[in-house]
Amino acid sequence: MSKKDLRSMTQEELKKELTGAGFPAFRAAQLFRWLHVQAVRELNEMSNLPGALKDYLGENYDLSAAAMADRQISALDGTQKFLFAMRDNCLVESVLMRYRYGNTVCISSQVGCRMGCSFCASTLDGLERNLQAGEMLEQIYEIRRQTGEKISHVVVMGTGEPLDNYDQLVRFLRLVSDENGMNLSQRSITVSTCGLAERIGDLAEEQFAITLAISLHAVTDEKRRRIMPVANRYSIEELMEACRNYFDRTGRRITFEYSLIHGVNDLKEDAAGLAALAGRVHAHVNLIPVNPVAESGYERPADEHVRAFKMELEKSGINVSIRRALGRDIDGACGQLRHRQLSCC
Repeated sequence: MSKKDLRSMTQEELKKELTGAGFPAFRAAQLFRWLHVQAVRELNEMSNLPGALKDYLGENYDLSAAAMADRQISALDGTQKFLFAMRDNCLVESVLMRYRYGNTVCISSQVGCRMGCSFCASTLDGLERNLQAGEMLEQIYEIRRQTGEKISHVVVMGTGEPLDNYDQLVRFLRLVSDENGMNLSQRSITVSTCGLAERIGDLAEEQFAITLAISLHAVTDEKRRRIMPVANRYSIEELMEACRNYFDRTGRRITFEYSLIHGVNDLKEDAAGLAALAGRVHAHVNLIPVNPVAESGYERPADEHVRAFKMELEKSGINVSIRRALGRDIDGACGQLRHRQLSCC
């Protein structure tokens, strides 16, 4: 039977485990602080825990940790892309992006992905396994260790579909915002999904204060099915209903992520359809000129075309932004660095 991961456990869970083994309850708070404030990688770094407790923990539990397997730094804007190896040598990607308002880390929620979106490199090698909450946290902690920089925002938008790993995602959100741990404001967290409608409903019931981003990428079922297999399971109408319910339950405005693909979803009628959908659920639209992936054959539209598409949305009163292109001189798109590493092996 596999051991429980200490970094994935809440302080109350740690307390229950430790007191059940005969250790004082106050040790749980000390342990939690080592795991999530000091963010140590090894048990022997926990200097105020007695040897007997560290021996017990080492024999009965795992401690998630990420070892850097590769690192790319953009010469254009300083964006850093990390390839991490977990304890079992599974590879995941994370990205550090610097903005005026602070540093954002984009983390992965799965090793690979099974969603099959045709423009995304994350899905090219399939799904290997889910990440535990502690492994999601460890991506943030290891980037802090490597750079010495504070992280102010977290985006769960790397490799994997977060809502396909729902229980560990929810556990991660509770842990990363725990006031006794990293204490990151939930309003500084974004979770991106390709649109698992039932799970969006479940997430609404959690009453988090996060931002939910929907990877929409097309405004008709026919076109969406061509580029996103998940659309064979959920129609746009079902997805809009889930979005409306999420907004009503949480009061949090949803973001529509829309990857602009030259000649595929960037026509004037696409802009009109996107404006209509965004208006229905009070969504913000984030336009993303697609990051070309060789296997997809998709091309990035010209900058002036992107701006024209944005203007069409603004004419309809939609709040819209164009995502700043970062890391264009490195393996910037989700899954590219991991796929290149796996292809070389």
